[in-house]
Amino acid sequence: MKNLKMATLGNKKRTLVQAGTAVFGDRLVVIAGPCSVESEKQTIEAAIAVKEAGADMLRGGAFKPRTSPYAFQGLGLEGLKILRKASEITGLPTVTEVIDTRDVSWVAEYVDMLQIGARNMQNFSLLLEVGRQERPVLLKRGMYSTIEEWLNCAEYILSEGNPNVVLCERGIRTFERYTRNTLDLSAMVAARQLSHLPVIVDPTHATGRLSLIEPMSLAAIASGTDGLAVEVHPCPDEALCDGEQSMPPELFVRYMKNIRALQHAMESLP
Repeated sequence: MKNLKMATLGNKKRTLVQAGTAVFGDRLVVIAGPCSVESEKQTIEAAIAVKEAGADMLRGGAFKPRTSPYAFQGLGLEGLKILRKASEITGLPTVTEVIDTRDVSWVAEYVDMLQIGARNMQNFSLLLEVGRQERPVLLKRGMYSTIEEWLNCAEYILSEGNPNVVLCERGIRTFERYTRNTLDLSAMVAARQLSHLPVIVDPTHATGRLSLIEPMSLAAIASGTDGLAVEVHPCPDEALCDGEQSMPPELFVRYMKNIRALQHAMESLP
């Protein structure tokens, strides 16, 4: 990759990406919230809980690309309105996934950051469209993608004039079946070495197991991640999507204490 002329590469000063009050690349940013926006009550309860525990940003899917066409697909516009209301109540900036080029401009009116999911990482039309927006973009690594392919997809966004891209390692598909995916922390470290863009980790989707989220989060912090994205649901047993890997609020409180403790310890190192 050294011979490639890519804006993401080179020994440049690290880029800071701001999404509302959250600044990626400065200090550890924690994104938390439900996998999907299911109702106003559920989303606002989750938003208040993660805010009180110390999260920096609220996540929630208004559109949910699912393996099965019969699974819950999200509330669409209603979900976006709920996210915005939750943001107004808590002051947390919001991020949600956009899956269609036709939706990008109006989805951007409701949230502070646009997410490109793993399934759409190489949807080049979508990458170009978010590149034409002013909203920052969270670009998840595709489940079968190399680091070079991941960085090249960021190039599509940058080439359209949007410099505000945050990379997200969310695990890759391997032969291992115990975990939902295989968290590739080496890719996160490599991407930070190769690129000036902030790089965060999503241990929820990477592992798919509640017991592994905190250990992998601590490992990611020790490895130098710029942020973490985790799922929190007020009633995981009732969740319409990914309840088995969502933290209840009381567990998230403990999680935040532990990761902030390690964050502060890491910041004190010479």
